[in-house]
Amino acid sequence: MSWANPHLLWLLLLLIPIIGYQIWKHLSKKNPSLLFSNTSGLKNLGGNWRTYGIWVAPLLQVFAFILIVIALARPQYKNTTVERNAEGIDIVLTLDISTSMKAEDLKPNRLEAAKSVAEDFVNKRISDRIGLVLFARQSFTMVPPTLDYDLLKRLLGDVEMGVVEDGTAIGMGIATAVNRLKESEAESKVIILLTDGQNNAGEIDPVTAADLAVSYDIKIYTIGAGTRGTAPYPVKDPIFGDRYQNVEVNIDEEMLTQIANMTNGSYFRATDTEKLEDIYDQIDELEKTEIEEVIYTDIQDLYARFLIPGILLLVLSIISEQFVFRKATE
Repeated sequence: MSWANPHLLWLLLLLIPIIGYQIWKHLSKKNPSLLFSNTSGLKNLGGNWRTYGIWVAPLLQVFAFILIVIALARPQYKNTTVERNAEGIDIVLTLDISTSMKAEDLKPNRLEAAKSVAEDFVNKRISDRIGLVLFARQSFTMVPPTLDYDLLKRLLGDVEMGVVEDGTAIGMGIATAVNRLKESEAESKVIILLTDGQNNAGEIDPVTAADLAVSYDIKIYTIGAGTRGTAPYPVKDPIFGDRYQNVEVNIDEEMLTQIANMTNGSYFRATDTEKLEDIYDQIDELEKTEIEEVIYTDIQDLYARFLIPGILLLVLSIISEQFVFRKATE
């Protein structure tokens, strides 16, 4: 319940002087006296019920005042309905799962960082169908574009390296993602491709795959994941046990930039986990879903529920004071 004129509720403070005046008025009246030589015989006489009625009219007036003030403040019941129409975007997250993603320049490693940040990205989307494509030497669709974000995040969490032969087939990853989006009727179609290396496998060249994306009006954002120079890479040594080896970071930035530019997308370089988070935030801002929101508000006034009882109590107070208990108050 809300109020149209809530400031009028301050009028209830007037009850303090009103109640004080009524108490003073009745207590200040002189009690009638009766001169009689012996009043012991009057002790057992019952009192007249009218004598207790002097407080009825003031009490009714107080309650009437409260109800009328509440009615003037206009209590209302609001029923609000929100209707949303969203022009969704179809997005395919295309993720490199080659063994080089074990490098720990992003924490805890490149793959786990990419999975975590991608999940945060999914949580921010509204009404967008999002799919997941994985690639190493081959590529495959893990999740087709869907609105079932819980399923997507659960399968994203299960992603691991080694499920396909090792390698980096960037062109195949793009081609598989394009295949998932080519029939889409969404206003905008987007591929977000993350890799940490160079294309060294697959039957389709990355630039050729980007040409295919252009023909279907698909935009590609490319992300190179890895620090500059060398990165710590965990290795299992049969003699010295688990240890780290510094490996060269070789990302084909020129090719990734070309792919992005061809499709009106952008290329980003994530040298650490925080930078990767910033990149996904930028893409989230660049590819905002337009939501048209219409709000319908049905207002029901409730003042009559208080005004009518208040008037009735006021009338009853007049009747009780002028007719029912008139003799007792004189």
